[in-house]
This record gives sequence, C-alpha cells and structure tokens, in this order.
Amino acid sequence: MATTSEQKTIQIRRAEELDALDAILPFDRRDQLAALLTDEDVATLKYLAQQGMGDNTLRALASDLGYLEAWCGLATGSPLPWPAPESLLIKFVAHHLWDPAKRVEDPSHGMPVAVETGLRAERLLRADGPHAPDTVRRRLTSWSIMTRWRGLSGAFGTLSVKTALRLAVNASKRPRQRKSKKAVTGDVLAKLLSACAGDRLVDLRDRALLLVAFASGGRRRSEVAALRVEDLVDEEPVRTDPADKSSPPLPCLTIHLGRTKTTTADDDGHVVLIGRPVTALRHWLAQAKIDTGPVFRRIDQWGNIDRRALTPQSVNLILKARVKQAGLDPAAFSAHGLRSGYLTEAANRGIPLLEAMQQSLHKSVTQAASYYTNVERKNGRAARLVI
Repeated sequence: MATTSEQKTIQIRRAEELDALDAILPFDRRDQLAALLTDEDVATLKYLAQQGMGDNTLRALASDLGYLEAWCGLATGSPLPWPAPESLLIKFVAHHLWDPAKRVEDPSHGMPVAVETGLRAERLLRADGPHAPDTVRRRLTSWSIMTRWRGLSGAFGTLSVKTALRLAVNASKRPRQRKSKKAVTGDVLAKLLSACAGDRLVDLRDRALLLVAFASGGRRRSEVAALRVEDLVDEEPVRTDPADKSSPPLPCLTIHLGRTKTTTADDDGHVVLIGRPVTALRHWLAQAKIDTGPVFRRIDQWGNIDRRALTPQSVNLILKARVKQAGLDPAAFSAHGLRSGYLTEAANRGIPLLEAMQQSLHKSVTQAASYYTNVERKNGRAARLVI
C-alpha cells in the first residue's frame, strides 16, 4: 500500500505525462485525471493519441475512463479490472439507469448513496436522477474500446448485458434532453450579431465566430475552437445568383476541417463559406494580425490576444454571453444550438435536406431529418384539420 507521499509523487508524475496530451485534454482537469487514472490508463491514452485518434474521441475516452475508475473504486473498493467481469457491467447499468418511482419506495434501488456522494465530491456527478441512456451507452462503448486496445475481450456483447441495458433504459423513464433547448435560427442569430456589433477586437472575434460557426453548417464547438488559418483556402468570388452572371460577386473560401466526429482519417471534411461570414472572418484576422495558427483566440480584459486557441468550453461561454446581452435566456441556448439552428433554418427556407447535409456534414439522414420533420409538422396541413 503506497503512502500518502508516494501517492502524491505518482500523481505528479502522471500529471506531467498528461502534459503530452495538453492540446487534447482540458488543462483544468489534468490533475483530477492524474489522480483517477492508472499508469496503464495514461499509457493507453498516449498510445491512442500517437495513432491519430480524433481529439474529440480521445477527450471523451479520457473523461469516461476517469469516471469509470472513480465509480468502480467507490462501488467495489477496488480499481477497475481489465477485462471487466459481466457482473460489473450489469452493476454499472443498474447504478446509472433506474426507476425514479421505485427509488422513492426503496432507497437502495439504483446507485448507492455512498457511491453517489463520492462521485459528487469529485465533481464527476452533477445531475439528479438516473443518467441519460446515451451517456451510459457512450461510457460502455468507451469501456469496450479501452478493453480492446489492451488486447482483451470483454462481455459487452453478451445477452445478459444487452438485456439489462434494454430493461434499465425502459425503467429509467428519462425523457431525451436536447443539447440545446432552443435552436439558434436566423432570427436569433441576428440578435446575437447585434449584441457584438462594436469595433472592439472581442466584438470582431465573436461576430466572425458566430457567423462562421452557423454558416459553415453549424459546426461543433470543438471544430470551431480547432480551426486554424492553415485550414482556410481562398476561392474565386461567386455570384449572388449562380444563374445570373450579372449578379454581384461574393467572397468565397473553403474550410478544411480534417478529421471530425463523423469522418475518418482519410476523409478530409470541408465546407464552403460565402458572403458575409467570409468578410467578417477576414476582417477579424486582419485586425487581430493573425496570419498563422489558431483562428479564434482568447482576448484578455486589456484587449491582448493570446497565442493559444479558444477551448471548446470557451466557445460555449461566448455564445451564452452574447445570448444574455441580446436579452435572451442563456440557460435555453448552448453552442450546439448553432448546429441544430442551421438545419432548422435550412428547413424553414425550403432548402433540400441532402443539400443542407453537404454543408452540415451529417452522416445520418435520420438525425438530420429530425429537424426538418419538426418544421414540416408545424408548417404542414395535418396539424391544421381543426383550427
């Protein structure tokens, strides 16, 4: 059993090793992850980073792994075993997906109080009630991936685990929560742009960020934060009306996104920006004197521009701040509202779904079509039989 001093030394060493993943893992969680992860966990994460695994995927794996290690220690009194026995997988499902009504009758139902208290103390558990089914599935998937990368096979695909997960999802009765309660549609975007209509550097940055994020298909906040000048390619101007050669020209550029959440290493995702977003982006880069490296950067209270890129969380906070300045409710919006808002606005304007998906880079027609379905229902005749 290691002494407190030895444990502290080990944590410091792990934290230093995690510096190699500084561009991927959030710095403010480095020390926490160093305390939760084992040497083998850190080695695996570093190996996956060297193999070119996407930043978002690696970030999720690190976060999920830290949570699993903490949960297992509290629930069993032992570190996370590799491979995990079938009984531990079922215990994980039972602790995170449960029936709220039965919990009122039986306090022992679901996650034990001691485990819940411990996770809250580590700031790893914030929500009340059972977990979202998607969160549980994602953590099980991360667990399975890490097991396979260790050269082991787990019981994740067994009938008992699948059945336990299906029954627990049905019992948890948790409604699906949207990542952003409200979508940033065209009218909302106009209000946000008005809130940053000044000439300060922070206004120029935020205006360019919002326009680029929305017009490029509703880019994810991680993709916006990761955008670099080297990813931008100037194109020949295009006509306002492609069918009318006498219509005014508009500035155009291509954004190369590289590897994203829905692309592979060999699939270089790219989108086209036309018109006002291009003008705003070029103006920001010129005024900020940025000609290489991260496009969107932190600006301190004195107007000094950092060399480092904004974090994905910063993108979310910037949007919420502008939402508040626009007189809207920050709790109702998140950065994902730009993504859902783009597709909703495209549906409102009658743009074909597949054309919108070329810009949003959605791979799933079903997922993208859900925004179109909501608009079509509101605008259609079926809901107007009795009015």
